[in-house]
Amino acid sequence: MEKELVIGQVAKPQGIRGEIKVTPYTDSAEAFLSLRRVFLDGTEYRVLSVRCGDGAVFLALKGVADRNAAELLRGKNVTIPREEAPEPEEGAYYIADLLGCIVETQEGEPLGTLTGIRPAGTDIYTLEREGKEILFPAAEGVILEVDAENGRIVVDKKRFGEVAVQ
Repeated sequence: MEKELVIGQVAKPQGIRGEIKVTPYTDSAEAFLSLRRVFLDGTEYRVLSVRCGDGAVFLALKGVADRNAAELLRGKNVTIPREEAPEPEEGAYYIADLLGCIVETQEGEPLGTLTGIRPAGTDIYTLEREGKEILFPAAEGVILEVDAENGRIVVDKKRFGEVAVQ
């Protein structure tokens, strides 16, 4: 398991006082409200204030005093130590825990390895098989079982065949 979780990415500076706008990778931007510290490229920053709006998070960080300092953070991933992350709800998983899982049918036929997840209304999963990418939505009826601990995701073969795109 990953020691750190990527929870967002710095989109741009916000205003002239060093605040940054963050695109959250969490289910809810409100997850940021309890943060006391974050890491950007391995550097720890104490969180001075957090506000949420329009699906974005706005952070004021200690040591980032003006727009020029905030501009240097553009594009950096926002991470937190795994032990500081809340436990996911029942049936929810951290993306980091799913990447690398083997995707297989209910009959045990391997379909590939999960290499990416694009968050959306219905997340889009990317798996790799024999050097080719296959995309499929994590729609109802496609994924039957997730066993992140053992690195396995089971899909319905018929439904997968209907929605998968190469």
